[in-house]
Order: sequence, then structure tokens, then C-alpha cells
Amino acid sequence: MRRGGYRPDALIEVLHTVQERFGYLDRDALAYVGAGLGVPKSRVFGVATFYSFFTLKPSGAHTCALCTGTACYLGGALELVKRMEELKGLAPGETSADGQLSLVTSRCIGACTMAPVAVIDGRINGHMTPERLEAMLAAL
Repeated sequence: MRRGGYRPDALIEVLHTVQERFGYLDRDALAYVGAGLGVPKSRVFGVATFYSFFTLKPSGAHTCALCTGTACYLGGALELVKRMEELKGLAPGETSADGQLSLVTSRCIGACTMAPVAVIDGRINGHMTPERLEAMLAAL
């Protein structure tokens, strides 16, 4: 907040910094940022929930992001989402009860030529099939 001069227009940058540091944005962090920047809690919460980059709960030890953009959707992304539900009981936006795996979806990650794509722990895996996804998750 100091780097942004405690200006209200630094809200998104500050939220990014807090999330990078702590992994997610909890209620205390949102209240602290709002008070420090002079931004109402409702606006801080609105920004944090509007942008899909922000998360209000801790992520699992591993993250699986499934692209659901047009190319991936046409290539079978929904089959990957269904397999995750079958295998791990996870819907997009959820983390397993043991805290080991989080599932997120993304509109497009820009790897359309490799559709469908799964990003597992930051590594892009193209031409994904439900069977490959299952094997990769088992290896985590």
C-alpha cells in the first residue's frame, strides 16, 4: 500500500500483492486493505469477487486448471471437468477435503493449438484426455 501511496486506485495491485504473498485473500486481509486505502469494504469485496484471478480461500497443495475456452471446449474440456468430478469429487472452484488438490477453470490460457489443455501446478499439458489427466493426478 505504501508503494502505491495509499491511493484507492491502487486496490487491484495491492490485492494482487496480498494474494501472491499469502496465497489467497481472507476477510481480515480485505478489511485491512480497505482501511489502508480508504476504500469501503463492499468495494474491496466486490473487486475481489469480480475478478476470477482472486481467490477467497486457500488453494490446495496442487492446482489443476482446465481451460474451457472455445478450442478446448470443442476439444473435450467438459469431459475433463466431468472426470475430475468422478475421480476427486471436485467441481470447479473447489479444493479437496485433504487440501491436496484445487480445481479451477479458465476461459482461455492461449494454448489453443494444444486443445484441450490442463495446467497442473503451472505446467501446461496439451492434447489432454481424461485418461492422461487421471494418470497425471495419480502421480502427484
